[in-house]
Amino acid sequence: MLKFLTRVHRSKSDRATFARFATVGVTISLIDAGGLYIVMSLGLDPYLGRVCSYAAAMAAGYVLNRYFTFHHVEINRALWHSMVRHFSVHATGGALNFGVYSLVLLLGPHLNSSPKPWILLPLFGVWIGGIAGLCFNFFFSKKLVFDN
Repeated sequence: MLKFLTRVHRSKSDRATFARFATVGVTISLIDAGGLYIVMSLGLDPYLGRVCSYAAAMAAGYVLNRYFTFHHVEINRALWHSMVRHFSVHATGGALNFGVYSLVLLLGPHLNSSPKPWILLPLFGVWIGGIAGLCFNFFFSKKLVFDN
C-alpha cells in the first residue's frame, strides 16, 4: 500500500494529480466544516460563517495544492501571481460551492419534519457544495493556476 501511495504522490499523470487534488479537497473540507461550526458556536449565522470558513480553507488549499498536488509543475511566475490566480479560480468555484450550500440549507428543512438532523445540515451543505466546487476548481487550477 505504501508503495502505491508513493507512486501516486510522485506521478505526473492526470489521474494521480486528480487523486492528490481530491485528497486536498477532503482535507480542506474538514477545515471548512470545522471552521464553520467554530464560528457558528461564536454566534455567526451559517451563511456568514461559511464565508469565513471557506476563506480559511481556500488559503490552506493553495499551500497544499502548490506543494503537494502540483509539486511536479514548474511555475515560472512569482508566488503572489500564482496566489492571485488561485484565489480568482477558487473564488469562482467557491461561488458555485456556496450556491449549492445555500440550496441545501434552504431546501433541507422541507425534506423532513424532524428538527434534530438539521444541526448537521450545514455539514451536508459543505460536502455537497464541495463536490461541485472540486470538479470546477480542479479543471481551472490545472489550466490557469498551476499550468506549465
